[in-house]
Amino acid sequence: MADTTIKISESTRDRLRTLAEERGMSTRAYVERVVAATPTEAERAERTARAVAYVKAHLREDFAEDDVRDAQQWRAAISARQVGSRR
Repeated sequence: MADTTIKISESTRDRLRTLAEERGMSTRAYVERVVAATPTEAERAERTARAVAYVKAHLREDFAEDDVRDAQQWRAAISARQVGSRR
């Protein structure tokens, strides 16, 4: 295992430490878990391709790239809290 040093603000360091402690983990283990769980763009593209193939094979043969783009825009809007907010 390699040691790496990164420079982050004290508040971010403290937050990482708190998040790790709340989960009964070391900061190192917590960072490793978060990084391992975050997909790269290539991994996301592969997941999307597999999902599209499944939808076409099992649910909707006419599923098209426009449908994928619409879904990605919808997801981005939700993530940006532009739609779906609780009242």
